[in-house]
Amino acid sequence: MKIGLIGLGKMGYNIALNLKSKQIDVIAYDISLEARSKIKQDGVKVADTYQDLVNQLPIPKIIWLMVPSGKIVETVIEEVSTLLQKGDILIDGGNSNYNDTLRRYHSLSEKGIHFVDCGTSGGTDGARYGASLMVGGDTLVVASISTLFESIAKKDGYAYLGTTGSGHFAKMVHNGIEYGMMQAIGEGFDLLEASEFNYDYESLSRVWANGSIIEGLLMNTVHSAFSKDNHLTSIEGIIDDSGEGQWTIEEAMKRKVAVPVISQALFARYKSKDQTHFSEKVVAAMRNEFGGHKVYKK
Repeated sequence: MKIGLIGLGKMGYNIALNLKSKQIDVIAYDISLEARSKIKQDGVKVADTYQDLVNQLPIPKIIWLMVPSGKIVETVIEEVSTLLQKGDILIDGGNSNYNDTLRRYHSLSEKGIHFVDCGTSGGTDGARYGASLMVGGDTLVVASISTLFESIAKKDGYAYLGTTGSGHFAKMVHNGIEYGMMQAIGEGFDLLEASEFNYDYESLSRVWANGSIIEGLLMNTVHSAFSKDNHLTSIEGIIDDSGEGQWTIEEAMKRKVAVPVISQALFARYKSKDQTHFSEKVVAAMRNEFGGHKVYKK
């Protein structure tokens, strides 16, 4: 099998290396000349333009996109689709909103281009050595390229989930669950830090990562972080959100499904960026007004 891969960020770069290691003939492209030069040194073939990439692929042409969701992937799909023919296949392996996926599917179908959505998880190590892949799309189209997904996924880490959009919807919910799990871990260590005990977090996280009920990839990453900096003194507690937590909550509201843990985890991320802490000022002022409680002046 020979495929094109567009996008050599952290995930795309490692997927390209994973594909190469599985003897899949991959040709990579990225807008960054530096990224193209680097992966070429790692033995992966590169293309200099979208047209060059398409020209090097057999029919039907298979192109896997690993670019950021939103405007960027929209632009790439618009440009690349003009170079494709009926029967060619585009795979979106990024974190696109499933509503955008459905719209793109219908638009590309009018041109006879097949569109497959692939939710990709496992982090950079997973992308390199065995990813978790959640795939949606037309049954026969996905079946024709299933060996591609099976080859780079971790054992039992690939599933065809159903019609178009199901892969990206599953990945959205996956990320919402991830928000809640990470927040619970963070809050647990916050309580440990507030206790009278002088915990060695590297040691404790190592124990929790090996044999406890809460062991797993997330606890492994916590242990890795504490092994480098036992009190995380070198970083700020500001947490970005990818947008998928918000999408998860919006979809839950449409369907009247309660997701309080995921919601609170997302709000905690928003709060982590609050440099003024105005809400805390309002609460402090109220407590002072009605009860004479102390306020701390700058």
